[in-house]
Amino acid sequence: MAKTINFDQIVKENAENVKFVQILNEKGELVNNGLKSSLKDEEMVALMKDLVWGRTVNKRLVLAGRQGRIGNLPPSEGMEASQLATLFAIDKQDFLLPTYRDVIPLVKHGMPLSNAVLWYRGHVAGNHFPEDLQGLPAQTIIGSQMLQAAGIGMAYKLDGEKKVAMTYIGDGGTSQGDFYEGINFAGAFDSPVVFIVQNNQYGISVPRDKQTKAKTLAQKAVAAGIPGIQVDGMDALALYEATKMAKDYALAGNGPVLIETLTYRYGPHTLSDDPTRYRPEGEVEDWQAKDCLIRMRKYLGDKGLWNEEMEQEVIDATTQEVNEALDTADKAPKMKVSEMLESVYEVPTPRIAKEIAFYKEKEAN
Repeated sequence: MAKTINFDQIVKENAENVKFVQILNEKGELVNNGLKSSLKDEEMVALMKDLVWGRTVNKRLVLAGRQGRIGNLPPSEGMEASQLATLFAIDKQDFLLPTYRDVIPLVKHGMPLSNAVLWYRGHVAGNHFPEDLQGLPAQTIIGSQMLQAAGIGMAYKLDGEKKVAMTYIGDGGTSQGDFYEGINFAGAFDSPVVFIVQNNQYGISVPRDKQTKAKTLAQKAVAAGIPGIQVDGMDALALYEATKMAKDYALAGNGPVLIETLTYRYGPHTLSDDPTRYRPEGEVEDWQAKDCLIRMRKYLGDKGLWNEEMEQEVIDATTQEVNEALDTADKAPKMKVSEMLESVYEVPTPRIAKEIAFYKEKEAN
């Protein structure tokens, strides 16, 4: 009898061969899988403060959005570990390319929070930040940051700089052509890039299993010949270790790494949609039981490193920080169209120069 090719087995093996990384389980207990956290106690506390800071900023900005003080905010509550624990693993000199849902890690990387508020409002000043900040404004064109990250990583390699580019993309974004082009280019040139695929289970309202037949998003890295792993997106310690190892691997000249974080956004895609229309009842509560803060509270609390008073101090300080950022943004001059156009190119094209002159004359009157 002639042998046959078992295509179903090939598909099964593609998913089974993806490594899943976890250090802290849902109960905040260490998982005995041979991987331990390299963070010192004080570093774990600093990471926990970042997570609480991120949760508080998000909650306060959502409240401001409900009050009409911010535009159409894409909230990220539930994704703090996926965003901030990965960020914790890179340095200020490394380049960050966020999406529209990753403004909070961009702020932690060095963008003034008041500028973030202006960005949410669509103000041109929201895209202006300190020259020493290694990053780009949040990207709203799905997938384009993948290409930018590949190019920046390639530039670092050509210049001999020991830096990486790190970018985020959502599960829905992995269906974009730019996603594959980015990881393929970075792989072909061994660009030092860490690609973070934040699988928060929905591309707007489309469940992940309706977006692609791939059992994991990490296995998409195989087509580009680069490593792809899955990490518990609610496990801050595992996310830090995976990202740190990926950075070290990339800096050693091995090329990029793709990390799929299994996470969840508790809120809507943006403040303009109703997630109860596309989510099954009880799903949010199931994911909230896996929350990154619950795990870290338990783990650090058992070690005597964290308590309610410490957490409240971070919440209070962050609340004041957000309020001050909102007040600062309120005092910003009204945006002029001419200023926006002047930010497009260092030297305006003839057409844009003509538009700048037109609007300046109009604004003067």
